[in-house]
Amino acid sequence: MDADALSLSRIQEVIDALLGPGGCPWDKKQTPQSLCDYIIEEAFELVSAIRAEDPAETCEELGDVLFLLLFQATLANRAGQFELKDVVAQNVAKMIRRHPHVFGDTVVANQEELLRNWERIKRGEKAGNGKLNGAFDSLPVGLPPLLKAYRVHSKAARLGFTWEKDEDARAQFDAEWREFEEACQGGDEKRMEEEFGDALFTMVELGRRRGIKANAALDFANIKFLTRYERMEELARERGLDLLDMGLEDKNLLWAEAKAQLAAAPKDASKA
Repeated sequence: MDADALSLSRIQEVIDALLGPGGCPWDKKQTPQSLCDYIIEEAFELVSAIRAEDPAETCEELGDVLFLLLFQATLANRAGQFELKDVVAQNVAKMIRRHPHVFGDTVVANQEELLRNWERIKRGEKAGNGKLNGAFDSLPVGLPPLLKAYRVHSKAARLGFTWEKDEDARAQFDAEWREFEEACQGGDEKRMEEEFGDALFTMVELGRRRGIKANAALDFANIKFLTRYERMEELARERGLDLLDMGLEDKNLLWAEAKAQLAAAPKDASKA
């Protein structure tokens, strides 16, 4: 048995022990449904570690996610639904089927053609399973809105339903922003929210066309702001100042100083 197989076997042994006689009462109470929130939470922690470029933390969080996925598969196996080998076999078959340009003789001219071919294959799979539904039915209901907007635009592009040129998409954003500003002037809060949503939805597409994922970009912006503000707080404490008592002009000066310090710091010392 190779090292990788041995590692997975060891994890499975741990799970079996936790669920077996004399195992952990908490683990034995878990159900496929109760594990869902933990899977989501651990996935978020994994993404945070990856974006922080922290290899040690990424390794640990990958292990937590892997453990929960194997835990889920074990519960399904015990319920007589499927085994881990079924999960692997189905996924391998799906990936081979959806990549005929790699595992078959299909030739694609560019990424756009590749993605459209992917959609055709998925549609054929659904038809074969008697599940031929709408093009967007596969989008998870619980996706965060910003991530869902990206997925909607991405799938629409695969279906050939998007602006032909980047300039057209930008013109649409400009139009949506003008409508938002008009709504602000009118004071209609419901329309303001609607028009802001339209502008944000279109901005997500502008980023997608440049290879930018809005959800990740906003997360990096959040991290950058929080890192700079934390440095501001440190500077204030070092000087015996209280940010709550400071005026905006002084805060802006401290912000500029914190920003400059972080920009000059080695990359691994700050992600700002």
